Amino acid sequence: MPSALTPEAIEMILAPLAEAAALLLAVSGGPDSTALLVMAASWARRRGGPRIEAATVDHGLRAEGADEARAVADLCRKLGVPHQTLIWRGEKPKTRLQERARDARYALLADHARAIGAEMVVTAHHLDDQAETVLFRLLRGSGLTGLAGIAARTTRDGLNLARPLLGLAKADLVAYCEEEGVSFVRDPANEDPRYARTRMRGLMAMLAAEGLDAPALARLARRAAQVEDALARQTAAAEARLRFIETGACEAASLFAEPTEIVQRLMTATIASVGGRDASRVGLEKIEALVAELRKALRSGERFSANVGGARVRSDRGTVRVGKEPARRKTADTIGLSKLPAGGGQRNPEAPP
Repeated sequence: MPSALTPEAIEMILAPLAEAAALLLAVSGGPDSTALLVMAASWARRRGGPRIEAATVDHGLRAEGADEARAVADLCRKLGVPHQTLIWRGEKPKTRLQERARDARYALLADHARAIGAEMVVTAHHLDDQAETVLFRLLRGSGLTGLAGIAARTTRDGLNLARPLLGLAKADLVAYCEEEGVSFVRDPANEDPRYARTRMRGLMAMLAAEGLDAPALARLARRAAQVEDALARQTAAAEARLRFIETGACEAASLFAEPTEIVQRLMTATIASVGGRDASRVGLEKIEALVAELRKALRSGERFSANVGGARVRSDRGTVRVGKEPARRKTADTIGLSKLPAGGGQRNPEAPP
């Protein structure tokens, strides 16, 4: 079946990237990123810019990785796109391998983008990725932030990230590669049932038979993102009044006059700021329990103290304060610690892919 990705359709998809003078494409050699590479190269050539470069990350986890990177380099030469292979060096982790490989990949791409003067890293996340992400987070008890799925534009490691293909199914990208006569590789890890995303694909097929297909999950993500934007604005307005994140202290009555969701967001951001951690690593369940216990203590007039995410949260005399977590030790004035769920430092399901 012919691809629907005509030059006119590609122009509409990639037009938001035209604001950048230079783009770095993350190209693994799979059908998704190969399609992105071919599309972007022809698009930039037709319109006379922006400058396009590509990079492939060799994680050193599979012997085939180096060959795949060379194949991408060969295709880039044919397209007239500068290419660099970035190697993840050092000993590889024994646990959470995919997550840590992803972190390493983004760090390498960010460093290379800065080195070549690219203002934006472009990845080939697509509709199926979006659906799998939403389902994955739903099954792991994510809040609204996580259900908003993969953002089309975001910032990571201080660099702009763009994902222009989120509206396209993987089948569309495969068809485009075949129509353009370019070869691609298939990562065997995508078929490995040890990985959660592989299992999600099997579950997706069953849910699609009941009507909960990729477009439906992507629609949920879009609607959740709209609500997320509204809540983020409300949180910013509350912070402007309370200055909780800025100062680490707030009048308890004013804080808890806000809706619970806004209190939790302010608390998460304040803890992350004081504890020096990414907000995505302050567990959502722990924040929910913390806010509930804090509210209960304030109603009863009790003092409260708990360590969460590298910070100590305390309430006394009508004020909530968040400070640096002291050295671990039991004290007579510390209450509520045993009531909070474990794992506050673990990455929560809100974290981006």
